Amino acid sequence: MNPQRLALYGLKWNPFTPAIPVEGLYLGSQVENFCRRIENSLVRDGGFALISGDPGTGKSVALRLLAERLNRLPDLSVGALTHPSSNIADFYRELGDLFGVELRPHNRWGGFKVLRARWLVRVPT
Repeated sequence: MNPQRLALYGLKWNPFTPAIPVEGLYLGSQVENFCRRIENSLVRDGGFALISGDPGTGKSVALRLLAERLNRLPDLSVGALTHPSSNIADFYRELGDLFGVELRPHNRWGGFKVLRARWLVRVPT
């Protein structure tokens, strides 16, 4: 979308692109509540959260907003796995990339030990 058309409607960003900056996203009350619960309980105590729903309901946007909020917290790093349809070896390889550990298929146990040690250093107890 060209800048003149954006200006005509008072828009800063193209609303139809998935690359809208986080500051241009709407934070509704349900997403705000979800982010607050993650910050106040899961970050402190550990655990998992699940976001599910039909396509186009805002799951990815909610995760982008959550990642932005968590990045502001001290002593916390946020990583994103970007290949959800890859096989298990690719999953571990990408996980190793996030934590700076080179994982090799022929030495899975050694790589797992290093990855677990790196993870425990980053996760508060």
